[in-house]
Amino acid sequence: MLLWFVIAYWIISVAIGLWVAMRVHNTADYAAAGHSMPLYVVTATVFATWFGSETVLGIPATFLKEGLHGVVADPFGSSLCLILVGLFFAVPLYRKKLLTIGDFYRIKYGRTVEILVTLCIVVSYLGWVAAQIKALGLVFNVVSDDMISKDAGMIIGAATVMIYTLFGGMLSVAITDFIQMIIIMLGMVYIAWDLSATAGGVSAVINHASAAGKFDFWPALNPTEVIGFFAAWITMMLGSIPQQDVFQRVTSSNNENTARNASILGGSLYFCFAFIPMFLAYSATLIDPELVKQYLDTDSQLILPKLIMDHSPLFAQVMFFGALLSAIKSCASATLLAPSVTFAENIVKGFYKEMTDQQLLKVMRVVVFVFTCLVTFIAIRSELSIFKMVEGAYKITLVAAFVPLAFGLYWKRATPLGGLLSVAMGAGVWLVCEWVAPNALIPPQLAGLVASLTGMIGGSLVASRKELRAA
Repeated sequence: MLLWFVIAYWIISVAIGLWVAMRVHNTADYAAAGHSMPLYVVTATVFATWFGSETVLGIPATFLKEGLHGVVADPFGSSLCLILVGLFFAVPLYRKKLLTIGDFYRIKYGRTVEILVTLCIVVSYLGWVAAQIKALGLVFNVVSDDMISKDAGMIIGAATVMIYTLFGGMLSVAITDFIQMIIIMLGMVYIAWDLSATAGGVSAVINHASAAGKFDFWPALNPTEVIGFFAAWITMMLGSIPQQDVFQRVTSSNNENTARNASILGGSLYFCFAFIPMFLAYSATLIDPELVKQYLDTDSQLILPKLIMDHSPLFAQVMFFGALLSAIKSCASATLLAPSVTFAENIVKGFYKEMTDQQLLKVMRVVVFVFTCLVTFIAIRSELSIFKMVEGAYKITLVAAFVPLAFGLYWKRATPLGGLLSVAMGAGVWLVCEWVAPNALIPPQLAGLVASLTGMIGGSLVASRKELRAA
C-alpha cells in the first residue's frame, strides 16, 4: 500500500512539473524563471533545494555517530551560507541581471577564468547530485521491501526527475519546490510528533542525547581539532556561495529585496527544520536500540527509514516518505539544472557566439540529459555515504571560486591577473595537498583557500603597479 502511495505522489509531482514546463519559451524562463518569482516562492525553492537527502538521511546518521560536532558543515555551515548570500551577495549579483554565475567571472576577469571556474562549479555538482540519486535508490528499495533494488531505484528516480527538469528548467523547479516545501514541513512536523510519543516525549529524547554527549559542539582545544573543525565549517559556508543553484534563486526573484530576504528566510528555515531529522533518528535509540545497533556501523542511513517502517502506522509512513521524496526531488532537480545551464552558457556558447536563444535552450536540455546519465553512473558506483558526498562537493568551489567572487564584488583593485592566479593557485595547491598529504594538520581545502587569497591579492597588486608604471 505504501509503495502505491509513493508511486501516485511521484506521478502527480512529475505531471505538475511538466504542466509548468509549457510556460517555458526562452533561456530566461529556463535558467531564471523569467526573473519573476515572488518572495514566498523564492524562499520555498531556497529551502527545498537545500533540504535534500543529506538533511533527512546523511546528517542524522552522522549525528548519531558524532553528535553536533560532526555536523558543523551541515546544517551549521550550509544555513550560514544562505544567510551570508542574502546579506552580502544577493543584491549586487541581482543588479547585474546575469544568466549564470559564470557570466560574472567572464565580465570581471575574462574568458579563461570563466572557463576554469565553470568547470570547477560543474565538477562540484557531481557528488552533490549523485548523493540525491543514491538517496532515491535507497527510498525506492525500502518502500518496495526490496522488490526494487537500490540500483534500479536510482535509475527510475533519476530518469523521472530529469524529465520535468529537462523540459521545464527553473520555472518547473520553482513551482514544484513550493509544493514540496509544504509537504516537507508538514511531514517532518507530523512524524516528529508521532515518534516523540513512542519515545517517551520530546524531553526524554533530548535528555538522553544530552547525557550521551551528543550536544557537544565545540572542538577540543588542540590544533588538530580546532583547524579541522574550522575547515569543515567554512567548506560549506563559503564553498557553497559561488554555486549556480544559489545564483539561480537570487536571479529568479522579481526584485532585489526578494533576492535578499528569500535567501535569509530560506537559510533560517533550513537551519530550524534540519534538526527534526536528527531528533527523529536519535529517538530510535530509545524506541528500538537493536535497530540502531544493527545499522549504525554498517549503513546508518537506513536507521531512520527502517524506524518509520517498523514503528509507525501507514499514514505516518506516507507523510514521512512523501516529505523525504519531496526533499530529494527538489534538491535533485535543482542540482541537475544548475551545472547544465552554466556549462551550456559559459562553455558551449563561448565557442559558438552566433548561437540563437532557442539553440542555446536546446543545448541546455541536451546537457541536462548527459549530466543526469553521468551522475547516475557515479551514484551507482560510489561507496561514499550521502553526507560525505555532499560535504566533499564544495571543496573545489571554496578553493577556486569563492575568493574571485567576493573580491570581484567588494575589492575595486581586483584584476584579471589576480582572478586567474586565484583560481589556478587555489585549485593547484588543493589538488597537490589532497594527493600528497590529505590528512595533514592543515586540511587541503584550507591550504587551497589561503593560496587562492594570495593569488588574488598578489596578482592584482602586481597588475596595478604595472598599469601605474605604464601611465
